[in-house]
Amino acid sequence: MSTKKYNRIFGIVLDSVGTGAAPDAAKFDDVGSDTLGHVGEAYKGKLHIPNLQKLGISNLRDQPIEGVDKVNSPIGYYGKMQEISAGKDSMDGHWEMMGLPVEKSLNTFPNGFPADIIQKLEEFSGRKVIGNRPESGTKIIAELGEQQMKTGDLIVYTSGDSVLQIAAHEDVIPLKELYRICEYARTLVNGPQYTVGRIIARPYVGPDKDHFTRTANRHDFTLEPTGKTDLDYLQEAGVHTVGIGKINDIFSGHGIKEGYHNESNMDGMDHVDHVMQEDFSGFAFTNLVDFDAMYGHRRNPIGFGQALMDFDERLGTVLKNLKDDDLLMITADHGNDPGFKGTDHTREQVPLLVYSPSMATGGRLGTRQTFADFGATVLDNFDVSGSDVGTSYLSEL
Repeated sequence: MSTKKYNRIFGIVLDSVGTGAAPDAAKFDDVGSDTLGHVGEAYKGKLHIPNLQKLGISNLRDQPIEGVDKVNSPIGYYGKMQEISAGKDSMDGHWEMMGLPVEKSLNTFPNGFPADIIQKLEEFSGRKVIGNRPESGTKIIAELGEQQMKTGDLIVYTSGDSVLQIAAHEDVIPLKELYRICEYARTLVNGPQYTVGRIIARPYVGPDKDHFTRTANRHDFTLEPTGKTDLDYLQEAGVHTVGIGKINDIFSGHGIKEGYHNESNMDGMDHVDHVMQEDFSGFAFTNLVDFDAMYGHRRNPIGFGQALMDFDERLGTVLKNLKDDDLLMITADHGNDPGFKGTDHTREQVPLLVYSPSMATGGRLGTRQTFADFGATVLDNFDVSGSDVGTSYLSEL
């Protein structure tokens, strides 16, 4: 451990904040997607993210984000990463960052889930399933939520990603019961016939369709990692690992020593601030999901931009609190362009912004050929052997 360059590494994933269509976007019907670009256009030059700007958020793009000019001397290193995993889900992106690309496409259900899965869910829960189609979560809850409150049914739906989502009003189906049903659903789709990335409990509250809101009690039941991740290798080597937000869910608790559940992006940043005050040597891995769940899927570029500006303000505090031997790495797990068609994730390249107060200058990291370079850099820093996927950029800093 004495060879480490940085004592602590803070990795922050801005969930869904893509920076332009990936080279293989055509395979996903995502040509033309550009999350950051379209958010900037929606703000007509008034998107104000000065901390991300000075880190090089526009420098990594061919065309700057509207209203966010490129800077002559970014304070850190900047680049992009592109995904090699078969899908564009959060699980794929995070697993690949930690050295475990998803090589085989998981099952998706454009026509709803098969009758045998639905029948088993109904038999286990003693409740009828309604919905059972790809749909926006807010839309299907507005449509079926009042019926669900009257009957106690389960609203089951999916998206273009490999997910099975179950929505229920918290006053009708208690969280403990909803989670138990989701845990059972997890057992139905672990392969080999059906393999689904995530089962998501989607509790909501409110008196009627005009006032339903999904709560922070969402819980993801993710497919168990199919192999060791960089988090496992770090933990086995005695490196302290912290998971903030849905990191613990995505990795099913594997490789996480200290964990925090986020109620929101701002709550997540509170946890980041808290962990930064702790005396430890290791890796803190954070996911901020509001960009995706609140604004990307709902195709709300104005809300998305406001969330970026809110994050940027909190980023200022993080930059001030970093120690000289700390390293900050900001990235994303996929795109979810609020200015694009549909309501699903978009196959995009993602930003890579890297900074430490000890850096004398900044520079370019180019386009990384896999998200796994992120985790490879963490392993390299702590002199830990692990996955042979990915190339460390530690020596380039």
